[in-house]
Amino acid sequence: MCVLLWVVLAIGVLLCPAQAIDGYSQLDQSSRAGVDLVVQQLHAHVGVHAHFLFFRSVEKSDIEAGFGARHISHHFLLKPTTCAKGTTPATVETCPFRNDRPLMDCKVCYKMFRDEIEAEPKPYVHCIQKPKLTQMMRQSRLDRCRRMRYTNGAPTLLASTQN
Repeated sequence: MCVLLWVVLAIGVLLCPAQAIDGYSQLDQSSRAGVDLVVQQLHAHVGVHAHFLFFRSVEKSDIEAGFGARHISHHFLLKPTTCAKGTTPATVETCPFRNDRPLMDCKVCYKMFRDEIEAEPKPYVHCIQKPKLTQMMRQSRLDRCRRMRYTNGAPTLLASTQN
């Protein structure tokens, strides 16, 4: 009976990192680009001392804006790892998650054109430790992302002229 318990425990330990890796690898390319942007900015921030990896998505939206443009909003969680800040390449296998630190709650909104993040409008990135996230911050995130969607350009693109 004791051996069976050890086997079940060992299988569980082996499956946990695989599921975490699958979380990032199962994201589509446009969502991965946003997560990579956030992680890059987070690791460049002077006040952040931990190394973070993607943990899981909370909410995603992908709105077609026409002419190959898309507006993407992605709310997700990052989890601190045991690795030093700036470790590359970092995966859950090389940098296991820590359970003694809070998750980082992140929201990113950006415009993509032909699978590249556009510089204009400037991507909106907001991350804060999950326990510190307030309802006012949630509303502010939502408002900022909504404003980005409505800067698509002039409606005169389809206007025609007669000679």
